[in-house]
Amino acid sequence: MSVRTGHRFRSVLCGAAVTALLGGLLAPPAPALAAPKCGPTGNPAPTERPWALDRLDPSGAWRITRGAGITVAVIDSGVSPDHPLLRGRVLDGTDFNNLAKLKGQCDLAGHGTLVAGIIAGRDDTGTPYSGIAPEAKILPIRVLADGKRSMDKSIPAQIGHAIDWAVNHGADVINLSLVTLDDPALKKAVDRALDKGVIVVAAAGNRQENEQEPSEYPAAYPGVIAVAGIDDKGEHVGTSVTGDYVDIAAPGLNIIGPAPQGSGYLAEPQGGTSFAAAYVSGVAALVRAAHPKITPKEVALRLTQTADNPPDGHNAEVGYGMVDPYRAVTSLLGTRSDPPLGAMPEPVPPADPLAWQRVVAAWAAVVGAAAAGVLLALRPILALGRRRGWRPGRRPAEVDA
Repeated sequence: MSVRTGHRFRSVLCGAAVTALLGGLLAPPAPALAAPKCGPTGNPAPTERPWALDRLDPSGAWRITRGAGITVAVIDSGVSPDHPLLRGRVLDGTDFNNLAKLKGQCDLAGHGTLVAGIIAGRDDTGTPYSGIAPEAKILPIRVLADGKRSMDKSIPAQIGHAIDWAVNHGADVINLSLVTLDDPALKKAVDRALDKGVIVVAAAGNRQENEQEPSEYPAAYPGVIAVAGIDDKGEHVGTSVTGDYVDIAAPGLNIIGPAPQGSGYLAEPQGGTSFAAAYVSGVAALVRAAHPKITPKEVALRLTQTADNPPDGHNAEVGYGMVDPYRAVTSLLGTRSDPPLGAMPEPVPPADPLAWQRVVAAWAAVVGAAAAGVLLALRPILALGRRRGWRPGRRPAEVDA
């Protein structure tokens, strides 16, 4: 590349001479700090629509809402704002757990950025990829430098602080694509969020090899929407933790999403409930946008009532089944009599093919009995009429008072 000289070069020489004459009284400016290079760059953009988007097909719900006006807090490893999918969607956040103060926008692991892309990735980038709520905003809150420290004893309290911060900074939905230890401070933070009307969605958890009792928190806390993973055949992902606390399911295998650096994409063939939770958070954002006055409990009920139920209605693997964005947004509450979260539905009794015949017979008996009663009441009148030859009787004489 050629370098231009001339006037600019002469100005530099003149400036240098002045600086020399001043004897160094003007200190040179400090070099600007380079922006941190956060996270991997990923692979080229996909050429086909991911199976998860095909399966959920949020475009029907987009006729009602695309999530505008809704803020989803992603409490995770940070969210990069630079990927084309997330440009203009990521707000200034914050960092906890003694991490560098970078507004929550540095993602060394790539996990939080992928999660955010699933929730609110734009649909106008020219690639066959988008988030579920492409006009929602992301509030990034970094609590983990990587995905390996969520079981440290200090982490639950940090997540609790992050939840409080999200509530105080306008979050409508909080996505927790992580699991950690049970902790009273964490539970209290979840309860405070729910009391303030904030929807809380969490990953059910992934079973590691030889793990006997995987952690269930914060997904197992009451009021939290706990999300399991489903594959492209609609079956439960084997590593997805099971339990009575599981409410619903979403795609959790062969996942793809934006990388923190550049415009590449990360592939997660093993998936995980982290990404399933992100899909449900996106749907929750659509529901809150379409129905801004309903409570977190009503949002959860709407999601479970409209899900694609398993054959047994509810089970410990997938809860009430695969989330359905269109039905969750458009259905009327109460159109299906599902039990509250965590309760197994009662089996529906089989239809009685002779029920209508029994109804007809019952009505015939009622009509027959009524007719018999009328005839019995008219019997003395009819007898009197026959004796008089059906002539009218005389009018009785009036009596003076």
